[in-house]
Amino acid sequence: MRMLSLAIAVTIALAIVSLFIGVSNISLPGLLSASPEDRPMQVLLISRIPRTLAIILSGSAMAVAGLVMQMIVRNRFVEPSTAGTTESAGLGFLVATLVVPGWPLMGKMLIAAGFALAGTALFLRILRAVPLRDVMLVPLVGIMLGGIVGAVASFIAYRFELLPSLLAWNMGDFSGILRGRYELLWIGFGCAILAYIAADRFTVAGMGRDFTTNLGLNYQRVMVLGLVIVSLVSATVLVTAGSIPFLGLIIPNLVSLMVGDNMRRTVPWVVVMGAGFVLACDILGRIIRFPYEIPISVVVGVIGSAVFLYLLLRTRRHA
Repeated sequence: MRMLSLAIAVTIALAIVSLFIGVSNISLPGLLSASPEDRPMQVLLISRIPRTLAIILSGSAMAVAGLVMQMIVRNRFVEPSTAGTTESAGLGFLVATLVVPGWPLMGKMLIAAGFALAGTALFLRILRAVPLRDVMLVPLVGIMLGGIVGAVASFIAYRFELLPSLLAWNMGDFSGILRGRYELLWIGFGCAILAYIAADRFTVAGMGRDFTTNLGLNYQRVMVLGLVIVSLVSATVLVTAGSIPFLGLIIPNLVSLMVGDNMRRTVPWVVVMGAGFVLACDILGRIIRFPYEIPISVVVGVIGSAVFLYLLLRTRRHA
């Protein structure tokens, strides 16, 4: 509990630092002496606070979604971006933009979530049909499926001149987050809370269908609940901030190394570390080429790929 409290304190400190980093100069004395109509206060309320909240909500929800997916697939190297879920959500958002362009963002998000659910279910169906003798074959199948779905989305976007929009969805970036444009992320955070409530069920489901059934749980319902959580989180983050790769892979694995595999214990850690990791990466992306920004997907991708290689080599050494 003491270490978790320390992690929460570090995350809060990063959130405070995030509020004061940007092109517009904002300082604490200036805010204390400013009226609600002055520029520093307006920048804080309209841009900085919504952006920081979006980072926290996205990081925590995507990390929990990765943990849930690893539990239901029973593989440590699976997360939405290595299972075709993110690409399927992007395809759904593209289809919604073409077919029902006048729908509100909530409606388009639900269509994207439906496509994400279908893509993840297809991924699980392929896993049941393919004999898997190596733990790395599972994410490899997911990456291949994601490549196919992404190619279909690129072809459709090319035909309808929407390639720039598709590229923007695939490039995670918080620079455009303003008040009124991030509230969908609360749905993803609600899914993270739901995952914590059902944590014991996911822990049991991670031990296999037979073990789950022998304990009196409906394995199929637990799987469906996990797929719905992963799909909704992936869709809300995609339509709000874009794709954030490797986040759902590295955070649950690092937490597992520290506190074990009991999901009831790991979810609070995953939420805090996911939020803190994305906050740190976003702050780093803002200060490397100040006053310009490096997209969050680039920073997380570089750091996440390095951590992924470490986890992969560590697994091989301990095999």
